[in-house]
Amino acid sequence: MAKQPKIESDERASSKQVGVLRNLLPFFMPYRRYLALAVAALLLTAGVSLILPIAARRVVDAFGSGEVAILDTYFTAAIGIAAIFALGTGLRYYVVTRLGERVVADIRKAVFDRMIGMSPAYYERLMTGEVLSRITTDTTLILTVVSSSVSWFLRNILLFFGGLALMLWTSAKLTGLVLLIVPVIILPILFLGRRLRVLSRENQDLIALSSANASEALQAVQTVQAFTHEAPSRAQFSEITEDSYRSAKRRISVRALITMIIIFVVFSGILGVLWIGARDVRGGVTTAGELVQFLIYAGIVASSTAALSELWSELQRAAGATERLMELLSAVDTVEDPVAPIALPQRDALDIAFEDVTFSYPARPNQAAMKAVSFTVAAGETVALVGPSGAGKSTVIQLLLRFFDPQSGRVRLGGTDLTAMKRTAFRDQIALVPQEPIIFGDTARENIRFGRPDATDAEIEAAAKAAAAHTFLTALPEGYDTFVGERGVMLSGGQKQRIAIARAILRDAPVLLLDEATSALDAESEAAVQAAFEQLSEGRTTLVVAHRLATVKSADRIIVFDSGTIVATGTHDELVAQGGLYARLARLQFTEGLAAE
Repeated sequence: MAKQPKIESDERASSKQVGVLRNLLPFFMPYRRYLALAVAALLLTAGVSLILPIAARRVVDAFGSGEVAILDTYFTAAIGIAAIFALGTGLRYYVVTRLGERVVADIRKAVFDRMIGMSPAYYERLMTGEVLSRITTDTTLILTVVSSSVSWFLRNILLFFGGLALMLWTSAKLTGLVLLIVPVIILPILFLGRRLRVLSRENQDLIALSSANASEALQAVQTVQAFTHEAPSRAQFSEITEDSYRSAKRRISVRALITMIIIFVVFSGILGVLWIGARDVRGGVTTAGELVQFLIYAGIVASSTAALSELWSELQRAAGATERLMELLSAVDTVEDPVAPIALPQRDALDIAFEDVTFSYPARPNQAAMKAVSFTVAAGETVALVGPSGAGKSTVIQLLLRFFDPQSGRVRLGGTDLTAMKRTAFRDQIALVPQEPIIFGDTARENIRFGRPDATDAEIEAAAKAAAAHTFLTALPEGYDTFVGERGVMLSGGQKQRIAIARAILRDAPVLLLDEATSALDAESEAAVQAAFEQLSEGRTTLVVAHRLATVKSADRIIVFDSGTIVATGTHDELVAQGGLYARLARLQFTEGLAAE
């Protein structure tokens, strides 16, 4: 496995700004009614919380006056207020939590929808494990914040300012004394808050890196075990996980320090105010009820301040997660569909043309995979691409599917430049059997149906028979409906390849691309599949990439690649007669060819 990149904690300055959460607003807009209901419930509960101290003052003063009837009235009213508070709190929880789940589900879908359409060029720069971490870990963090933290943050904002205003109304003198401690509270928030933001971003990046590392190792678990690489893999994952833990520990320490400072300062201030207020009550300057009312408001303001300091750090973490998700949603792909796409002609076969194509993979910009390559494949023609590994054969497939765009030159399908068409439009006309067949964690039937989702069971079985897969599929425990495991772990390499071939046969497209399609088959299966391909390729444009020359002898033409250029073109017999690279490869693979020489 490749060495993991080092995380730079302060790499993206914008992650330090909570304002990045505004990017979530478009996801809330479709649910304005829920937002309005949540705000109403929020205002109701905050308002009731601010009324309670006034009721407490009335009760205390009435108790002191000995008026029992008034006391009963106030207690009855207090019960009614408590019922309204309970109703508002329950409503707020239900609406906000449901809204959070809905919005985060939409975000997850939006990110996946964007990522599934990104070209392979994009994934040369970003590990898929990193993307998965953002879709899961970061959206979970946003869910927590949206479902609870934002609601509590806004509620405490209302309680803070409302409580402060009512404190001032109750006693301007005591409020002035309380406000003297505000700067002492704000300074540690400003000073330590910046450090907390940096640590939060660093921690999220390390969690994502840990997920990417685990994903890579587990997806290649057989290779890891075959090379007895378990111990180094465990050590690598352990190191990243411990880095994440140490980062989290630093973040927790800073947050705990902020909380301790604020709580100590706030409650010390309240005790000081209580001492002064008690003296005022004793001196007849204020009543006991007014002091109780003021103290309750002071407690509300103090608890709101402490809660805001904690919730602020949660919002900062959510801001970092939001930025990471917005990076995916706003990612710019080097391969994009045109604004005004041209329709592809609907034909039984489509011609292919490479015109002076030069291409380098993004990860290797200084190493040309293809140099000024030009060739054509007529509609209905079968052309084989051969040559040593790394010669550029599979690159032809990559460019024809427009996974990448060439740096110069153009690729045409049906006479139309690929860049002038929607990718889904021309890919619908292509069936691919890749060199490494991809099998999904589903049944064998659904893996074949992947080639054409609307296919019937009869069509699926006919395609499997043509791919020499029907016999082994019917022998599985539940036949075609057998779950084949993640990445087809229950199947052999040859069985996976035959399912991939059946998938391509089922697609029944005008263009057929075979990239080492029979490399994992035994001789008997290869002969059966080869016969199926010859039947399937009739009337279709077929490109065959192969190392085994026995599979391409019957092609209409063979194009020989070497070091990203075309070095020869012709039929099998013509190329053998010419000598050169193809003849050398033929001598290595055909003993009869050697005898003939």
